[in-house]
Amino acid sequence: MSLDPQGDAGRHSSLGDTAHKAGRFREALKKYYQSLSCDWNQPEVWYAAGSAETSLREFAAAAQSFHNALKIRPGWPEARHNFGRACFQLGMIEEALASFRQAAAGSTAELPQIAIAISVPECPSSTNQVILQARRAWAEQRLPKPVSRERFSRRNTSGDTLRIGYLSAFFEYDNWMKPVWGLINQHDRCQFEVHLFAETAASAIHHGYRAHPSDRFHDITGLSNEAAAAQIESCGIDLLVDLNGYSAQRRLVLVALEPAPIIVGWFNMYATTGMAAYDYLIGDDQVIPPEEEQFYCEKILRVPGSYLTFNVAYPVPPVVEPPCLKTGAITFGCLAPQHKINSTVIHTWCRILRDVPRSRLILRNGVLDSSGNCGFVHELFAKHNIPHERVLLQGRIEHFQFLRTYDEVDIVLDTFPYNGGTTTTEAIWQGVPVVTFWGDRWVSRTSASILRAGNLGRFVTANVDDYVSLAVGLGNSADTPQFLAAIRRNMRSRLRESAACDTHTFARNMEALYRQICPR
Repeated sequence: MSLDPQGDAGRHSSLGDTAHKAGRFREALKKYYQSLSCDWNQPEVWYAAGSAETSLREFAAAAQSFHNALKIRPGWPEARHNFGRACFQLGMIEEALASFRQAAAGSTAELPQIAIAISVPECPSSTNQVILQARRAWAEQRLPKPVSRERFSRRNTSGDTLRIGYLSAFFEYDNWMKPVWGLINQHDRCQFEVHLFAETAASAIHHGYRAHPSDRFHDITGLSNEAAAAQIESCGIDLLVDLNGYSAQRRLVLVALEPAPIIVGWFNMYATTGMAAYDYLIGDDQVIPPEEEQFYCEKILRVPGSYLTFNVAYPVPPVVEPPCLKTGAITFGCLAPQHKINSTVIHTWCRILRDVPRSRLILRNGVLDSSGNCGFVHELFAKHNIPHERVLLQGRIEHFQFLRTYDEVDIVLDTFPYNGGTTTTEAIWQGVPVVTFWGDRWVSRTSASILRAGNLGRFVTANVDDYVSLAVGLGNSADTPQFLAAIRRNMRSRLRESAACDTHTFARNMEALYRQICPR
C-alpha cells in the first residue's frame, strides 16, 4: 500500500477491458475452486479469492473475502492485514487502521506496521499525538539507528555555492510535481548547484522541468538504499530535500542512512515523519500553527504564503462556463482518490445533497473502475437516503480528459481530514472553486493554504458545519450561476498574479531558508 501520485489524481490511464472483466472474476474463481472440489469453509480458499480480487482492484469483493476468511480463522494476521488494505482503498479508514493494528499485534511482519504509519494521519479519529506516536514507533522499530554525521564536518566548505539535492520517486508525474518544478526552475544557479536523485530516466520527464546546464541528474532506479545513499554522499550534497515522505516508504531507509549533513522534508509531507534523520520540515503558517510544533520530531520551518506554490506547465483543457448555467442545478464534484472519501466525508456530503434537493455529485477515481466497488460506494450514500442517480461514479481516464471532468462540475467539495493537494490545484486551475474548512492537523489544512494564497479564502470555512452551510448556501442561491461564471472567466489570470503561483518569490524564500539552516 502506498500513497503515491495516483492518490492525488496523478496517473490516469486507459485500462482496456480489464476492469470490465474483473466484475465477473470472483464468480469464475469460485467455479474454478468448486471444480477442484475446494471447500469454501476453509479460510485459505477465501484468502486466495481475496488476494486475486485485490490484484484486480476489486476491493469491495476482496474485503468480503478476507472478512469471510477471518470469520473462520479470526486470529490470522495476514488476512487481517489484507482486509485492512481493501478497506483502506474503499475509504473505510477507521476499519482499515483497526485491522492493521490487530494484524501488527498478532505478527512480527513489517507490512501492518508501515501501513499504520502511512494511514494514521488520514484517520478521522487520529490526533496529532496519535500520529506522532505511531510514526515514531514504526521508525524506532524498523529503521536503521541514527548514525554520526561527524564525517561531513571534514568537508572543504570554501565557496558560496550550496549543493542542494532533491530526492523523488515521482519526477515523471508532470501534474503532481508542479510545485517542485516551480521551485527548481527558479533556483539561482550562481548560488545553488542542483542535483536531482530520481527513480526514473531524465527522458521520462516531459513537462515542467527546465533542465539547466549546471544541474546534475542521477538515475538511482534499481539501486539499493545503501547504494543510493552512497551515491548521494559521494556527490558532496550540503542539503538533501526529500520529496517522497511515506509515498515511497521503501526509500525511507535511504533517508534514515543520513547521506547528507542536513536533511529536509518538503512537498509531500503532511505530518511528522517520526524519524530522527529529518532535521527540518518545511510548511507554512496555515498548515503548522506554532502550538502544534510539539507534535513534530523535526524542527519546523515556514515560508510566507503557501508551501505548495505551483506553476502549470503541462497540457490542460480550456476553462468553460459552469454547467449550472445550462442545467439550472448545481453539480458538486470531487476527483480525489477513494481512500480520502471516508464515512465521515460521505455523511457530510449527504447533508449537503439533502439540503440542495436538485443537486448531484460526481466522483471520479481509479477505484471506481469496478462496478463492484461502485456498488459498494452507492450503498454508502443509500444508507443516508441519497439515491444512486444523484451520485455519478466514474473511473480512470487519460489525464487531459480527466481534467475535462471539471467541465461538468460547478463546485468541488474537499475531502477531510485528508485534503486535496494536486486535486485542489487542478480544480481551481480549471476554474472550479473548492469548498474546504480549517481542520485539526496539517493534512486537513493543505487546501486552506493553497486557496488563501490564491485569493480564494472565501471558500475556506472554520469547521465542518460552516463547510456544509457554505456549500448549501451556494447550491440554493439564484445568484450562484452568475457568481461561478464570473469566477471561471478570470480564475487563471487571478491565480497567475497571486502568491499561489509566484514561484519566483517562493524560490527566494526557500533559498533563504536553505541559507539559514546551512550557512557557509
